[in-house]
Amino acid sequence: MSDLEKVYGLHAVEALLRHHPKRVKQIWLAEGRDDPRVQNLLQLAAESKVRVGQCERREMDAWVEGVHQGVIADVSPSQVWGDAMLEELLERTEGAPLLLVLDGVTDPHNLGACLRTADAAGALAVIIPKDKSATLNATVRKVACGAAEVIPLVAVTNLARTLEKLQQRGLWVVGTAGEAEQEIYDQDLSGPIVMVMGAEGKGMRRLTREHCDFLVRLPMGGSVSSLNVSVATGVCLFEALRQRRSARSAS
Repeated sequence: MSDLEKVYGLHAVEALLRHHPKRVKQIWLAEGRDDPRVQNLLQLAAESKVRVGQCERREMDAWVEGVHQGVIADVSPSQVWGDAMLEELLERTEGAPLLLVLDGVTDPHNLGACLRTADAAGALAVIIPKDKSATLNATVRKVACGAAEVIPLVAVTNLARTLEKLQQRGLWVVGTAGEAEQEIYDQDLSGPIVMVMGAEGKGMRRLTREHCDFLVRLPMGGSVSSLNVSVATGVCLFEALRQRRSARSAS
């Protein structure tokens, strides 16, 4: 069925069965794979009445690029959220939201890693521009280890306008830049925050930078001048998580 996507990897397929079982049409296991790690997956498939078949591993190798672990699912096309759905998400969210913006990250491995980190740090959603950005595909889902099925990925038409709307809602936009004077550890991240990470190598675009309320940098103690965007994202989001937990404990 040409309108179906292939999602591969044990964690990614299991996450789909847990959170979006209606999207899963068929699961394929490599012949001879009946180890304990797939038993939970088979139970979830049975509960959702999803068909499970077997095929040769070399045939599965031709279906996808990457390490599929002998587990591939045929699923209905993935959903990327839009501007209106972001508004709806914010309307029903209580407390101080934490949002992650990726300004032109084009490597699907980095996007997948950022989705995984954002979910682990308790971010409400990940926002990307529609143009010149990686989007959901099988590689992203595999690297995200199930997070792509949980945390909303929002593709917006105009990132600068989206940041303006978020500011009007009371969120503070914090951008990361190597030349910023203030370190991230000195910035208050305990309130409603939009954390903006720039693209691999190029950083934030000029218009995105102009819409930031604050610019922060990560202190570098070695010879390298910067970190991979997914690693930097992890440092920033977990500093925000640390501050939020400290603020809750103090109150």
